[in-house]
Amino acid sequence: MTDDPLPDPTGRVLLITGTSSGIGLATAVAAARAGYTTVATMREPARAGALRAAAGAAGVAVDVRRLDVTDHGSVTACLEAVQRTYGRLDALVNNAGVSNCDPTLEMSTDAALRANLEVNFFGVAAVSRAALPLLRAAGGRLVTVGSVHGVVGQPFNEAYCAAKFAVEGFMEALAPVAAAHGVRVSVVVPGFVPDTAFGVFPDIDRTTIQAASGPYAPTFAGYLDWVGGQGWESAGQPAGEVAEVVVRTLRAPRPPFRVPTNAWAADHLAAKLADPDGSAVQNLARTWLGQPATGHPLS
Repeated sequence: MTDDPLPDPTGRVLLITGTSSGIGLATAVAAARAGYTTVATMREPARAGALRAAAGAAGVAVDVRRLDVTDHGSVTACLEAVQRTYGRLDALVNNAGVSNCDPTLEMSTDAALRANLEVNFFGVAAVSRAALPLLRAAGGRLVTVGSVHGVVGQPFNEAYCAAKFAVEGFMEALAPVAAAHGVRVSVVVPGFVPDTAFGVFPDIDRTTIQAASGPYAPTFAGYLDWVGGQGWESAGQPAGEVAEVVVRTLRAPRPPFRVPTNAWAADHLAAKLADPDGSAVQNLARTWLGQPATGHPLS
């Protein structure tokens, strides 16, 4: 994104979901510092202490409001309250999400799959639907925080990948329609963000999950060894860096649809999109399970 940014966003109203920690918290503060009137939402506003402290340290204010992306009544009430308070909404950042690391499909349940999709996909769709009338009126922006796992499947994360793949397809289909009505749609794609709860598997969780993984226990052990043993030097980046990419995307006059947040994520996306028969990604995934490396560029 090399274009000059949009004019000073002061007065522009932004709503972001899932701001109690991680990328959402960092984005709420970064957006407020950039001049946005920032409505920072979360399911439990009582957990806003870290956000308020970060905003105070940055010398900015955020408007903390309750929004549960899985509760349509909560979504409607929040968007209506924003309209009453500010009279407009210029940007939405869909960030709320949950991770998972479960035994593979055979050992999981329909309830676990549906619960993940409810937050990571249906929640995104519900908030976007409620926000679109206001975004159309403002000629606004709709930015969703995706994941490389929405492009490259991750073993033992089937439910999370399913939801993130769904978000990619949903937003890719929506983008040209929304653009025809004045709303720019983008998906920001981070890789590994170590200062969030995503991808953190304490030993007690490993023991519990592995005990429930039945015949998949040896394969699951290989995967957890890979997760714990990776250096992540080229993959990882702090939440604050992802937040800056989100804000730049919001302000770019002509933002791309898909925005990787670092070179590692960009390489993953490029390799997947150049893998029409899927064999390269499947070979790579075998290395994540402790099987021999293939030497594919993604590895």
